[in-house]
Amino acid sequence: MTLSLSVIVLAAGKGTRMKSRLPKVLQPLAGRPLLAHSLESIAALKPEKTVVVVGHGADEVRTAFASQKHLDFVLQMPQNGTGHATQIGLAPIADGGVTLIVSGDTPLINTQTLADLAALANDETFALLTCHVADPTGYGRIVRNAAGDVTKIVEHKDALAAGDHATLAITEMNTAIMCAPTAWLRKALTKLTPKNAQGELYLTDVIAMAAIDGLKIATAQPAGGETEIAGVNDKIQLAALECAFQHQQAEALMRDGVTLADPHRIDVRGTITCGVDVFIDVNCVFEGEVALGDNVTIGANCVVKNANIAANAVIHPMSHIEGAAVGEGALIGPFARVRPGAKLGAEVHIGNFVEVKNSTLAKGAKANHLAYLGDATVGERVNFGAGAITANYDGANKHQTVIEADVHIGSNSVLVAPVTIGEGGTVGGGSTVTKDTAPGALTVARGKQISIANWKRPKKP
Repeated sequence: MTLSLSVIVLAAGKGTRMKSRLPKVLQPLAGRPLLAHSLESIAALKPEKTVVVVGHGADEVRTAFASQKHLDFVLQMPQNGTGHATQIGLAPIADGGVTLIVSGDTPLINTQTLADLAALANDETFALLTCHVADPTGYGRIVRNAAGDVTKIVEHKDALAAGDHATLAITEMNTAIMCAPTAWLRKALTKLTPKNAQGELYLTDVIAMAAIDGLKIATAQPAGGETEIAGVNDKIQLAALECAFQHQQAEALMRDGVTLADPHRIDVRGTITCGVDVFIDVNCVFEGEVALGDNVTIGANCVVKNANIAANAVIHPMSHIEGAAVGEGALIGPFARVRPGAKLGAEVHIGNFVEVKNSTLAKGAKANHLAYLGDATVGERVNFGAGAITANYDGANKHQTVIEADVHIGSNSVLVAPVTIGEGGTVGGGSTVTKDTAPGALTVARGKQISIANWKRPKKP
């Protein structure tokens, strides 16, 4: 018989050592809050109920996860220890199953580790995740009897206060992740007392109660070792976990066949899927949902966010692509900015210091230098000259520019929308075009050139 699973996430801590106004569980790791990572691993378990215990910055935490309607938020105020937080978190959970307790600041915890732990728990078994570490300073120690059975957890501060060197020498530490029969846990929590070095209700005290009550205490260890269960208390630990997370992402990409110029210099802040023979140079950042087709090359120092880049495209260094689709064989950059709503067809060229926003460029269109295309529809094989722009905004509304196939737009031209440049037409350099042009026409719209002989520049007095 499979018991129902509920989860309590402890996320009430202030995180004083972070020295930040932002609540600890909202500190960013890989572009997302710490708590988001934990919740993602928990969601894969499909629990009947997930309760998040909030305290410091409670409103901010609720707001950050307002879209996750399956979460129940409960407030711990005042904050009187992990045992107190678990009491509050258990209130909306019904008896009859098991409850998994997870810290909201262990972002690298793996779903499989949680699933394996939960599978050990039942009405007669308390499951505890432990880990052997080289330096257990600061952690609660797992105390076992001569038979190897867990009898209790002793917090580091209490062992230190008591001068208990034997306990301090133990290297098996408490991860603060456990799973217990819900009905038993509810009763045990009412028996907690604050008789300890911190004057708080310790959740870990229920371990000794379980041993006394005759529950079997089963233990498991995380496959990822200490890194998987590491918590975050300051910016140094946060940075260390960021490095660990990014290394995991880099290894996963390389296992899938992606070539990374340097696996230590890539940031994945979302999801990235890659075809075969993809190459990514150094210092690239990927945010949101990114898809790279076969043979795509991403040059150094690029930022790619919520973008789909088709096969054989080359993104040259220093380019920024967001909310865009890049067609097969396209060449982008260097120093290009492709903004949301851009749809670039096959073999499109977007060169250095060119910006494209909310525009569609058909196959073979080119804007190679110092240009701006906004709210435009550009036909096949169009050549958009250096310094040319679409003037799409009148101060209140955006307007469309249509450039039909095989048009050449001369350098330093301004196309004032709404306007259509007819197929095969040419716009002479330096023109300001305000009216539609006929197919095949040459359009020149410049002020009359005037030269004044022997003109003297004004001089400062």
